[in-house]
Amino acid sequence: MDNIAGKKSALSWAVHLSVLVLVVLWLLPTAGLFISSFRTADQIAATGWWKALFASEQNLALRTGAPDSARQAGGLYVIEGNLLEGENPDARIATWGTTPRQLDEFKAGETGTTRDGASLTLKADGSYRMESPSPFEGKRGERLFAVAKLPPKFTLANYARVLFSGNATDSMAKAFFNTLTVTIPATIIPILIAAYAAYALAWMNFPGRALLIAVVVALLVVPLQLALIPLLKLHLAIGIGKGYLGVWLAHTGFGLPMAIYLLRNYMAGLPRDIIENARVDGASEFEIFRKIILPLSFPALASFAIFQFLWTWNDLLVAKVFLIDATGKTTVMTAQIVELMGTRGGNWEILATAAFVSIAVPLIVFFAMQKYLVRGLLAGSVK
Repeated sequence: MDNIAGKKSALSWAVHLSVLVLVVLWLLPTAGLFISSFRTADQIAATGWWKALFASEQNLALRTGAPDSARQAGGLYVIEGNLLEGENPDARIATWGTTPRQLDEFKAGETGTTRDGASLTLKADGSYRMESPSPFEGKRGERLFAVAKLPPKFTLANYARVLFSGNATDSMAKAFFNTLTVTIPATIIPILIAAYAAYALAWMNFPGRALLIAVVVALLVVPLQLALIPLLKLHLAIGIGKGYLGVWLAHTGFGLPMAIYLLRNYMAGLPRDIIENARVDGASEFEIFRKIILPLSFPALASFAIFQFLWTWNDLLVAKVFLIDATGKTTVMTAQIVELMGTRGGNWEILATAAFVSIAVPLIVFFAMQKYLVRGLLAGSVK
């Protein structure tokens, strides 16, 4: 009875558990990126995204009012104010000190002595009172350091900076449309060329067909980095380098081997009777291709379109080589993210926001066409 056909395998739970683990591993980075895109730089530096809903402790560098803001009261020179106004109005100070090495020198509400000898009382809400029997000297206020608890905070400022930073040519919005300009033609052109080539290799008999199939398979393992410089020199020699046309043709050339291989395998698995009956009825090769092969090959076409779209959208290397523009008018999103990060690469909140903006379109494309992806990948595996 254990081998009855159709009985559920005892290891099905292991399959389900494995799928669940893979889904969680795939979703966690995306969720972390999404949450981090709404956090401030200080919060990202202090705690991980999984603590975004809880208060966090942060070290703050603060400065009191300038000496010229002092007033006289009862024979004393007094400077009052609130150190948390502006950026951190909801923070609560726990301890503070006069040097960054002694952040717990005084507790909130206690009165301490500054380096200039003035007495200073700093409360948890950031309000302070600094008194001195003699006039305050210098041009700048007293430097203080505090440990404060900040409540959870989410902001849209990161998205405003990413999408609308600088002028029109420097913003991520401009780079978004530049990426679409590169990606859409670089996805459509290889599909058009590969569909014709795949049909010829699958259903037309001509000398050297087997050799061409072998060449296509061999090209699948050739690293594209080997062809970048020779191809760039060719583009510059014929006058199409450093522009959209050059990057379209580069992506087409790099994507054609995979496209032809995938589509040829699918088309070769289509029923032969349909093709032969169409030929008997007098249909030409082009009519067979257009009216029969293309509609039946839609899953494979969609499958390759997903691969090509995702690869082209996320590409940085080919765009850096074939699409260099000093004015920034043709900068794609991957290159724009590098620019937004700056030379030191410390703006992690900008990286998270820009990365999530960049992956939004690929996610939509993938979920909209995922059913065709599986059908296209399994093409030709069974008869």
